[in-house]
Amino acid sequence: MDNVFSKLNPDEIRLISSRKICRNYQKGDTIFREGMRSVGLYCISYGKVKIFKTGDEGRDQIVRLADIGDIIGYRAIISDEPYFASAVALEDTAVCLVPLADFKTFVEQNQSFTKGLLQMLSHDLREAENRMIQMAQKSVRERLAATLLLLIDTYGTSGPDNTLKIELSREEIASLVGTATETVIRLISDFKTEGLIITNGKKINIQNEQALRAIAE
Repeated sequence: MDNVFSKLNPDEIRLISSRKICRNYQKGDTIFREGMRSVGLYCISYGKVKIFKTGDEGRDQIVRLADIGDIIGYRAIISDEPYFASAVALEDTAVCLVPLADFKTFVEQNQSFTKGLLQMLSHDLREAENRMIQMAQKSVRERLAATLLLLIDTYGTSGPDNTLKIELSREEIASLVGTATETVIRLISDFKTEGLIITNGKKINIQNEQALRAIAE
């Protein structure tokens, strides 16, 4: 999907460049927190971010992973509601903030920008619906395979060992899968035995992507 900022005209781009506020976050730092009011639109310059909700029992449920160039926090602006989830840096990350007043000006005056936002919102909604269907219809084993494929598709792999370019704790993987941490640990062990992956701490090497896709599908 094209970056929504590509819909802005040169004058609007210059305005963003002069008004944007950029900040660096270390791994584990909070970018925004569930329940806060929005102060603007966030765009990830580099790094990785997880968006998650905290349940009644204090467990976190990851609802989205974001990467370089992704925009986060825009739904709270469109709905004029507090953030429905929190955003935390998964590694050292830089994020630029477009102030709320400038964002609203673009929405009011640039139809292409507004259309791009609606398309992005529709895409995110479709992804959320697909995820709900997957959670309801797939086994935990199938969901774990699908989650590993999601990480491949989102962040890619590197090196001759096909190492995922993101490191998540077993708890974070369990949150993505929608199951208990103990279950994920057991299934990861099964995948290792089957020659699908190799692990070294949080590092995961993908050994047989085709087999993972067969399991997920």
